Amino acid sequence: MFACNWCSYAGADLAGVSRLQMPANCRVIRVMCSARVRPEFVITALSKGLDGVVVLGCHPGDCHYSEGNYFTRRRGLFLKKLLEYVGIEPERFQVRWVSASEGAKFADTVAEVTRQVKALGPNRPRRNAQ
Repeated sequence: MFACNWCSYAGADLAGVSRLQMPANCRVIRVMCSARVRPEFVITALSKGLDGVVVLGCHPGDCHYSEGNYFTRRRGLFLKKLLEYVGIEPERFQVRWVSASEGAKFADTVAEVTRQVKALGPNRPRRNAQ
């Protein structure tokens, strides 16, 4: 899970400080902006068998860098189509918005995404026949 430094990562911190329960199988990677998550990060993670990837950013209109979350939204739509094309369920990748003051929403989002990815079963990416 990639989290924007300015909003979502602070939301994760608030969830932790508030001692909210979250699945233990998720890892948070802090990025300066959700727009800094390059498509190859997502493709590589899922093609190596990671069960799901989530990009968490600021709510639209609240981006520290003005338009990063709008870029992330467009890139997310592109990535879902690309994942489907390469044979990976697009539901394994999600973009969500969580602000710094939404620790409970962060915990709920992590739990919800974990349930959704678990319902898909293990990720078994296709291997290129070479």
